[in-house]
Amino acid sequence: MPMRDLPSVDRLLRSLQTDLPRALITDVARAAIDEAREAISAGGEADATEIAAARVRDLQAARKTRVINATGVLLHTNLGRAPIPRAAAGAGSEAATGYGNLEFDLSTGKRGSRTGYLKSLFAAITGAEVAMVVNNNAGALFLTLIALAGGRPVPVARGELIEIGGSYRLPELMEASGVQLVEVGTTNRTRAVDYRKAADPALLLKIHPSNYRVSGFTEEASIEELAGLGRELGVPLAFDAGSGLIDATCPWAPGPPPVWLSDEPGVVQSLAVGADLVMFSGDKLLGGPQAGIIVGRADLVARLESHPVARALRIDGATAAALTVVAEAYAAGTAADLPFWRMALCPEDELRQRSASLVAAIGSGEIVDSFSTPGAGSVPGGQIPGPAIAFDQGGLYEELLAGDPPVVGRRGQGRLLLDLRSVDPADDAALISRLEAACRS
Repeated sequence: MPMRDLPSVDRLLRSLQTDLPRALITDVARAAIDEAREAISAGGEADATEIAAARVRDLQAARKTRVINATGVLLHTNLGRAPIPRAAAGAGSEAATGYGNLEFDLSTGKRGSRTGYLKSLFAAITGAEVAMVVNNNAGALFLTLIALAGGRPVPVARGELIEIGGSYRLPELMEASGVQLVEVGTTNRTRAVDYRKAADPALLLKIHPSNYRVSGFTEEASIEELAGLGRELGVPLAFDAGSGLIDATCPWAPGPPPVWLSDEPGVVQSLAVGADLVMFSGDKLLGGPQAGIIVGRADLVARLESHPVARALRIDGATAAALTVVAEAYAAGTAADLPFWRMALCPEDELRQRSASLVAAIGSGEIVDSFSTPGAGSVPGGQIPGPAIAFDQGGLYEELLAGDPPVVGRRGQGRLLLDLRSVDPADDAALISRLEAACRS
């Protein structure tokens, strides 16, 4: 394209078919023209319209939108983790779009606690003395360290020095909090006696390695053993449970606890055997919005709440309202109705019937034995048996991503697998429609 044929910003704007904000598209148009001008000046070729159109497509793809998750990963980190109940979303929306008693005590007419009712709920469902809620579980651990350790030594088993998604590394978090990390034991075997090697520890810290598993010749100090050692040394035991399984007995589930949860610690049980503080996520196995919950001894939680960093980590009113609905479901014994547990506990026969209906509707696909996973770094190695629908790939994965709504499947061995366990039954019709369109193209 000759330099003289470069379009003006206005003309280029008129050629771009998009509903993105004009200010954003104006920047795109200007940058595209500049890029084309530089390329032409260097003796190359460039089309400003094509450059701008490609950038618009990239922006539209990055714009937040709802997708159908057919990967079988129930807590998909990249797709938003746990879908929250519609009642919770409604409570959050109501709190965000109007006034409420966020920090106002209606019984006294004076300033009240932002999360007073929510803290009472979590204390009740875990059996803790008190509870506290912050913005996420990393924040919960950071606050615990900075408020209780104060630059003193904190021993951690070498096999528990975790790294999780988003470049979160436990040693770096501990360094940022100002505590002295003391590595104890070995990667695969650590005993309670190893924790004695930390001179004058501020607290004992145990981390549940929620996104990996060490197997074979292994040993770890139990919560009960460390709680006893903590009492002997006169220091508290803080346990980062990670994913947030409230009760290992799963009283909300029909029958015995699912086999895939057999190695996952319960918050109730961790407190019962002596943990002084337990921290866990609100947006993983709990099935709620992103949050960090801290439960345990009243004197320790009081120290956390009074620390200046606590204000920087508090949750907003909309999140508190949504999390309240989820916590109330556990308190009422109806947690099985939460979207995560509804998916995880869905009977295999029901999934096979839905899969067969989809295959019959589109006249394509093969039902195969497969498994779903909890996801989001929770229950490492946990597999939930069930069917999936297999398709010869042939560009189908990309076709489904490009549609409205986008459908995300799971690729493997040259085939595309769609797992309905992570698909809301209300989306089956939309999924069929998207498959029919993709298979015709």
